[in-house]
Amino acid sequence: MSNTNQWNADKYKKHADFVSNLAFPVVELLNPQANEKILDLGCGDGTLAVEIEKFNAKVIAVDLSESMVQKTKEKGIEAFVMSATDLTFENEFDAIFSNAVLHWVKEDEKAIKKISKSLKANGRFVAEFGGYGNIKFLTDVMEEVFNKHQEFGNFNNPWNFPKDSDYKQLLENNDFKVEYIELIPRPTKIDDISNWLDIFANGIISHLTNEQQVQFKQEIREILKPKIYSEKDGWVADYVRLRLKAYKTV
Repeated sequence: MSNTNQWNADKYKKHADFVSNLAFPVVELLNPQANEKILDLGCGDGTLAVEIEKFNAKVIAVDLSESMVQKTKEKGIEAFVMSATDLTFENEFDAIFSNAVLHWVKEDEKAIKKISKSLKANGRFVAEFGGYGNIKFLTDVMEEVFNKHQEFGNFNNPWNFPKDSDYKQLLENNDFKVEYIELIPRPTKIDDISNWLDIFANGIISHLTNEQQVQFKQEIREILKPKIYSEKDGWVADYVRLRLKAYKTV
């Protein structure tokens, strides 16, 4: 059973532009410098790569989605289809930037080793992604609906939301000195829970029939509405972000 998420760049832009819009503090933490070579790891549609290049840095972008890489190339950014655990660079970048990607990577230590290998000595790694407690309401309810319907099979959670202390230890074990790491609760408005599920959870239900997928989303909506919806604010997802800045020590 595959639960690999499929990314539609146009749908993502329409319903999930909050992902890049809320990431400008992470670009500030990166503090790009002129003439630096920077890797945007998990570039999405290239929105943040373009922002980083405004500092006169040279950005190379990678993403696992061909659709996203194509959108990034259309913005004039050099981009490649590549995953965090299969980076092919060595001592190449002054900095590596990653936003809203690494919670999709179960093999987090393997990714950290590849990131370390890709950086120059004293290069910096700046990232933000889902941390411990992120979308707990959503994941609990998805698992609840799967458990209710044996015909759906097992619930395969595609995400990895680490604690700050655990991720700090992983970084330190792999030649990084952590300057800053923090879990940040950030309740996030989304336009509609069905659109969120279409974009971020399509891999979880890709094996279901169309009818079962509709049923899944309807039940999620019914259970979640009293928890994360209000007339005043609409749908607000219970996001928690892990933000960090670390330096390669070798």
